[in-house]
Amino acid sequence: MCMWWVRKLVKIFLGVFCACFILVTSSQAESLPETVHKVKPSIVGVGTFMPSRSPRGVFLGTGFVVGNGQLVITNAHVVTKLLDYEKMEQWAIFISNGNNPKAAIVERIALDAEHDVAILKLKKGVLPALTLGETASVREGEQYAFTGYPIGMVLGLYPVTHQGIISAISPVAIPMFNSTKLNAKLIRRLQKPYNVFQLDATAYPGNSGSPLYNTDTGQVIGVINKVFVKDTKENVLSKPSGITYAIPIEHVKNLLNSKGL
Repeated sequence: MCMWWVRKLVKIFLGVFCACFILVTSSQAESLPETVHKVKPSIVGVGTFMPSRSPRGVFLGTGFVVGNGQLVITNAHVVTKLLDYEKMEQWAIFISNGNNPKAAIVERIALDAEHDVAILKLKKGVLPALTLGETASVREGEQYAFTGYPIGMVLGLYPVTHQGIISAISPVAIPMFNSTKLNAKLIRRLQKPYNVFQLDATAYPGNSGSPLYNTDTGQVIGVINKVFVKDTKENVLSKPSGITYAIPIEHVKNLLNSKGL
């Protein structure tokens, strides 16, 4: 009699567990499309605009809108080129409209070369802004997504979303066993080490500056980086890997705070 009750209780427990698991996974699967729908209006292309050039707009990377709707976050290396002021070249963002993106002029107001993040500001108008999350609670194995423009304007400015897990949280640079592998950039980053997120999802050069966000809430916890991190993280490799990295959002917050934004 007792064994019968034990078996019955086990069956009930397993049934409840399976039902809860299905509900949770179903909820997670349904939340991503809704989150992507909310995130996409805040994703912009970043580049330059020159009235006399053909094409007038040149894409350099991805950015995302934060704060009051006038601020755009991207990677510092995306906006470091020298502008041709004589020909009226200006920094610009490109607002997604498929094959006919709308350009809006911005100014570069802050740049943190050490963490490869930059802030641009719209000269006119506002756009929907994303919320910045917290990185202290981010754990390896958690699922996140990023949205950006992996190949720029080649196929039209349609935001593309990738999903993956945080596969590792590790230093931006690690000491070399062989001193011949050291270079000036690596030495500088070893002097002030900080962690970056390593992802199992594939990003491309045009994704630089894309937001890495929580698939349920859309809160941004990092900025995708395809150039800066690999420069030292994969210093010992003859060919760069397909690994994707992201700069934790705390460095963006620090830059915003330093400018009173």
